[in-house]
Amino acid sequence: MMRAVGSTLSRVDVVDKVAGVAQYPGDIDLPGQLWMKVVFAGIPHAQINALNVDRARAAPGVVAVLTAADVPVNEYGLIIPDQPVLCGPGSTPTAAHVRWEADQIALVVAATKAQAEAAAQLIEVDYTPLPVITDPLAALAPDAPRIHANLPDNVLYSYRIRRGHMESAFAQADVIVESEYRTHAQEHAYLQPEAGLAFVRDDGRIEVIIAGQWMHEDRQQIAHALGLPEEQIVVRYPAIGGAFGGREDMSLQIVLALAAWKTGRPIKTIWSREESIVGHHKRHPFIFKAKWGATKAGKVVAAQMDVISDAGGYMYTSNKVLGNALVACLGPYDIPNVHVDARTVLTNNCPGGAFRGFGGPQGHFAAEMQMTKLAAALGMDPVELRLQNVLRDGALLPTQSVVPPGCTAAETLEEAARRGGWMQSADGRWQRAAHAPSIQSAAGPQASARQTSLDASRRRIATGVGIAVCYKNVGFSLGFPEHCYAKVELYGEAEIEKAVVSCLGADVGQGAHTAFLQIAADALNLPPERIELQVEHTDITGSSGSASASRLTFMAGHAIQGAAAGALQEWQHEERPARCEFVFHPRPTTMYDPETGVADPSVTYGYCAQYAEVAVDLDTGHVEVTRLVSVNDVGKAINPQLVEGQIEGAAAQAIGWTLLENFIQKDGRTLTPHLSNYLIPGVLDIADVIEPVILEIPDPQGPLGLRGMAEMPMIPTAPAIAAAIHNATGIWIDQLPIVPERMWTALQAQNGA
Repeated sequence: MMRAVGSTLSRVDVVDKVAGVAQYPGDIDLPGQLWMKVVFAGIPHAQINALNVDRARAAPGVVAVLTAADVPVNEYGLIIPDQPVLCGPGSTPTAAHVRWEADQIALVVAATKAQAEAAAQLIEVDYTPLPVITDPLAALAPDAPRIHANLPDNVLYSYRIRRGHMESAFAQADVIVESEYRTHAQEHAYLQPEAGLAFVRDDGRIEVIIAGQWMHEDRQQIAHALGLPEEQIVVRYPAIGGAFGGREDMSLQIVLALAAWKTGRPIKTIWSREESIVGHHKRHPFIFKAKWGATKAGKVVAAQMDVISDAGGYMYTSNKVLGNALVACLGPYDIPNVHVDARTVLTNNCPGGAFRGFGGPQGHFAAEMQMTKLAAALGMDPVELRLQNVLRDGALLPTQSVVPPGCTAAETLEEAARRGGWMQSADGRWQRAAHAPSIQSAAGPQASARQTSLDASRRRIATGVGIAVCYKNVGFSLGFPEHCYAKVELYGEAEIEKAVVSCLGADVGQGAHTAFLQIAADALNLPPERIELQVEHTDITGSSGSASASRLTFMAGHAIQGAAAGALQEWQHEERPARCEFVFHPRPTTMYDPETGVADPSVTYGYCAQYAEVAVDLDTGHVEVTRLVSVNDVGKAINPQLVEGQIEGAAAQAIGWTLLENFIQKDGRTLTPHLSNYLIPGVLDIADVIEPVILEIPDPQGPLGLRGMAEMPMIPTAPAIAAAIHNATGIWIDQLPIVPERMWTALQAQNGA
C-alpha cells in the first residue's frame, strides 16, 4: 500500500466541484423558504432617532420586518461583543449608534427575493448625523469625535515592547535608517459572496447552513445573541467558496437564525458582490514609523517602531492582528535593543479583521524594507545582512522568550538566494553578481506577451531583483485558548473494514479535509478509500477551532493521530466498534506584559523567503513581476500538490495586494464596491513565472513534523517586489499599493518633472 502522507492524493471534493455537483450555501433551497434582505445603515456615523418600517411591513409578499427590538441580546463579536446585531432605537443606547456604513439596521423577510428588496426601499430612518472620522492619526487627537463612548481616546487596544537600551544602541550604530511606511485595506474577494439558510428543525433546534471558518464559534455567537443555549443551535458548513479570514467574523449567521426563529419558516439570503464588498471587514491598513540602526560589520543593534492600525468601527480581531504585527514589524531577526509602541485605533471606516497573514504582511513590509535600506546604506549584500541577523534556534524573540525549536528562517532564505543567483564565497559570505538595472525596449527578445501587445516598441523597461524573508505564528497566540477535537470509530470483525473520522475543521478551499484523510490513513495504516470523513455540522463532535492562523492541519493532525491511537488500542482489546475521542492541547502561550512586552507569544512558527524579478515600465509606471520564487519550509508536505497550490494562490493574492488592489473609501463610504473598480489580479496580472519550492525540515512540535504554511507566502511578497523596484529604478516606494500612478509619480519626481 502506498503511504498516504507525502503523496499527491486527489482532493476529496474535486469531482463534485469540477462536475458542478457540490452545493454551496447559495445553491441550497428548502421547501416553503422565504427570502431575507439585510438593510445596511448607508451612513458611516449617526444616531438613529426613529425607524419606521410600517410601509415595508405592508408591502406585497412581506412576512416580517425585524429590527433591533427583535434581538434578545443585541450584541456580538469574536473577541468582545461590541457590535449590535441590528442597530436601532428601542434596544440599547449602543445599538442606536451607527459607526459604519454597513451596520445592519433591519431584516425584511418576504416570499420572493425581489419583494424583500423592494420592501427594504420603503424603510424610513431618522438619523442625526455625527462627525465622521476616517484618519486614524486624526482619531487620536484630543478633540476627535468619539466612536465608542467607553473609549474616549479612540484607542481600542495597545501593546508595547521594551528590550535593551535604545539611546546607547543608536549611539553604537554606524548607519541609521528612518522611514514611514503605509499599507492599505484589502478586500477578500472570495469566490462566493455571503449566502445561507436557516430553519427551525422538527426537534425545535435552529439549523444554520452557512459558509464560515469556525463552526462552534458561529454557534456560540448565534446562541448568545438569541439568548438560547448553544445546544439549541446547529451550524452546518456545505461547500465553502473561499474565505482568507473574511468568514471568521459574523455576516449572516445571527440574522438568518433570528429570522427563522421569529417566523418559523426557512429563510434564505444571498448577498450581491457589492453587498459583500461593502458589508464585511478588510485587511487592516497600517502606518509604521521606523528607525533602525546597524554597525558597519552588519549587526542590527536597534529597532524602534511606532505602529498604528485602523480598526474601523468595531473590534473584530483588531487586537490580535495588532499583536501579530507587533513582532512582525521587527522581522525574523535577533535585535538586542527594540522599542515598539503599537495601537489599533477606531474610525468610521470599514472594520479591519482577519485576512491571510493576520498582520504579518503589513509588519514585514516595514521590517524587510528597513533591512533592504540598511543593506544599501552599508554597501552590504541584502542576503548577507539578513543572514547575519536572522533568528536561529536558541535565539531570543523580541518578547525575550526563546524562539521555538525548529527555526528555519535561515534555511529558507539561503534556498531563495541560491535560486535567485546568490552564491556563498569561501569565507562564508553571500553575494550576488551586482544587478545593473537595465533599460531596454519591451519589444526585445525577452518581452512578454502582455508587453508586446501594448505598442512595446516605444516602451522603456527597467528590470531589477529583490528578496525578503518572514516568519508567522502557527496556531492561536497570546494566550488565546487553543485545542482541537477529533473522533475515530473503527468497524469490522477480523480486520478494520471501515474507519469513520470526525474532525470539524472547515475546508475553505485549502484542501484541509484531504489532509485529514491522509493523516488518518497514515495513523491507522489503512488505504484512504476505507476512511469516511464526518465534517459537516456541530453535532458531530467538539470544536476543532478555526480554519485560520495556519493552524488547522497542525492541530487537527495531532487530534486525529491521538484519536486513531486510542481507537486502535480499543480495537486490540477487541472492542467492536472501537471508538476514541481525543482533544489535543498544544503548549500554552502567554500575553504580552503590558509594560515590557515579555511573552511566549506563539506555539511555533512557519518560515518563508521569496525572490522577485520585476520589470518597470518607465513611461507608464506599470510594474510586472516576471519571476517569483517562493521557498517554504512546511516541515512535512502531507500532500505536495496542495502545498504548491497554497503557495501559488498566496503569491497571486499578495501580488494583487502589492500592485493592483486599491480599496478606496472616502468620508466613510466605499468607492470601490465592484470588481470592475476594485481590481483583483487576473491571469495576466500575476507573475509570469511562480516557482513554489518546498522544504521539509521537521518541526519538533508538529504531527509527522509538519508545520502550517498557508499564510506564509503572502507575507514577504510586497517587500521583495519593492526591493526589486528599487534595484531597477533607484526609487524607494514606501506606500502600498504600488499602482502605476504612484510608480509613475515617483519616476517623474526622480526625473525632476
